[in-house]
Amino acid sequence: MSEDIKQPMILSLEGGNAQPLSVRAKALVFSDPVSAELLDYIERIAPSEAPVLIGGETGTGKELVARHIHHLSGRKGPFLAVNCGAISDQLAESELFGHEAGSFTGATGKREGWFEAANGGTLFLDEIGDLPLPLQVKLLRVLQEREVVRIGSRKSIPVDVRLVAATNVDLDYAVNAGHFRRDLLYRINIAHVRLPPLRERPGDILPLAEYFLRNYSQRMSYKKPVFSEQSIDLMLKYAWPGNIRELENVIHFALLVSGEDVIKPEHLKVTGGWEHLDGRRPSSWNDHVPGSVSNGIGVSLNESPLDIIATQLRRLFKQGGDDAYFDCLESLIVHEAFGYSSHNQVHTAALLGISRNVMRTLLKRHGLLRDSSFDESSRDGASLATEHRLG
Repeated sequence: MSEDIKQPMILSLEGGNAQPLSVRAKALVFSDPVSAELLDYIERIAPSEAPVLIGGETGTGKELVARHIHHLSGRKGPFLAVNCGAISDQLAESELFGHEAGSFTGATGKREGWFEAANGGTLFLDEIGDLPLPLQVKLLRVLQEREVVRIGSRKSIPVDVRLVAATNVDLDYAVNAGHFRRDLLYRINIAHVRLPPLRERPGDILPLAEYFLRNYSQRMSYKKPVFSEQSIDLMLKYAWPGNIRELENVIHFALLVSGEDVIKPEHLKVTGGWEHLDGRRPSSWNDHVPGSVSNGIGVSLNESPLDIIATQLRRLFKQGGDDAYFDCLESLIVHEAFGYSSHNQVHTAALLGISRNVMRTLLKRHGLLRDSSFDESSRDGASLATEHRLG
């Protein structure tokens, strides 16, 4: 059985820190040599005023790195985070740069934008590749002139803001596809941080797993179990396509269903990324309903799948003490449907009865889209012949 794994330096979103922008990594460690080298690099660039562009897959901890850069920068102003993919095109300019009263329908009062609010501090623009092209022009001007002009005003307002941006797509491909301005890329990419996926820093896996296990055990008032040697072996060999966020979900769910002092391989609900296991999967959730015969609770063959799911949900709810069931279940549905549909977005969307745009958002949220994926629907035939996508 495993002993408590010694914890290296941990960045987390616990305690007084603000909530993350969306379903993202909530902890980051620097135990692996790759991570330790990355931390050294971050500590060297953080005290400067240079804009920083953080690249990495969904769930690798980009927002945590941005917060750490702000913490090390010595800037006295706030750290504010904006998800560019969640801002509507109609309100994006107002959100970033502010507006005056009466400047457009619904503008009943004046409002400062994110740049003004972050004055003296750091503004983190996540998913910057999703900004509309017209807004990219105005963002470039703000970065160059260090001043903003609210909608409906002619007066410029000086701002002292350090920009940290993040993307999980390759912006060079976006530039070539006409979705991102090259001059803006040059302006925000002065200092570049590549955040490796979890599979490239395996030394971080066990410290993170131990952190999540301890954290959720305390929150749920559970006795903290330990990992079996077989579970540790599985976690180290699994590719973790959803990165840190997937690991957190897996550990959380294992704690809910194990009901024992030891977390075994069958308690680890992993659904993809088996290249390191030569296609082998543990005899776990993929072979039977969780909590069924193997856990001593019989499931009638006459029950419908939805009845079985309802029964298992009631079991989870009765245990209580947690607030993230929806996130775990959403991740489980998305992973299972995507795998069942042979990783075809259109088929997965049809299977779940949702639009492809909604499907892409869910796949992106749970780390199932690669870095250079773009929406085909916005491209012409010439672009499609030269760009990469996830089928």
